[in-house]
Amino acid sequence: MRILLAAATAGAVLTLAGCGSAAAPSPPTGVDGLVVPTPSPEARDFVRIVDNPWFPLRPGARWRYDDRSAAEAAPGPEIEGVTTTTLVRTAPDGTTTRDHFAQDRAGNVWWFGRDGVWQAGTAGAEAGLMMPARPRVGDGYRSAPGEVSTVEDRDEEVTVPLTTYDDTVVLEVDGTSGASRSEVYARGVGLVQENATGLVAYDEPR
Repeated sequence: MRILLAAATAGAVLTLAGCGSAAAPSPPTGVDGLVVPTPSPEARDFVRIVDNPWFPLRPGARWRYDDRSAAEAAPGPEIEGVTTTTLVRTAPDGTTTRDHFAQDRAGNVWWFGRDGVWQAGTAGAEAGLMMPARPRVGDGYRSAPGEVSTVEDRDEEVTVPLTTYDDTVVLEVDGTSGASRSEVYARGVGLVQENATGLVAYDEPR
């Protein structure tokens, strides 16, 4: 693969122990060796289906949350020669945002843009990493212009109105304005909690 991430990876750094010895490095992850954001994605490095375990985007899938917001996955536009999948989010007030994602052959999901805000390949913007193929606690990476995501936890048990999940990835997302949010992703479902907002319904694609 050519698109590949230079990791901002805390977990991969050797930590010094007593007596001059060093602890063994953390196991490798999909973030190691990648360049984030990626300046030159190539279509041949991507697949058409986003099926990352913690961020699946099967067209037709729908999510509803207890603040009356919702999301739906749909086929997306081609950006920099890469076919994307669009996540259409509807806020409680009815406004929508359209975010475009694509998955590389290693299983990492990249964020290629948001309608009306930014798009990879335009005005210097570059695709950031949305979800690694193998998230590791401590990994940090640029996900979108002005946003940095850090893997805060794995396998935390989280209860939302729909059910309880224990195969999870918890991301802390920090923006340039200083605002931050916590996002919890469950295997096979995707986003199940953002701050205090929880999932109430998930409809598989038909």
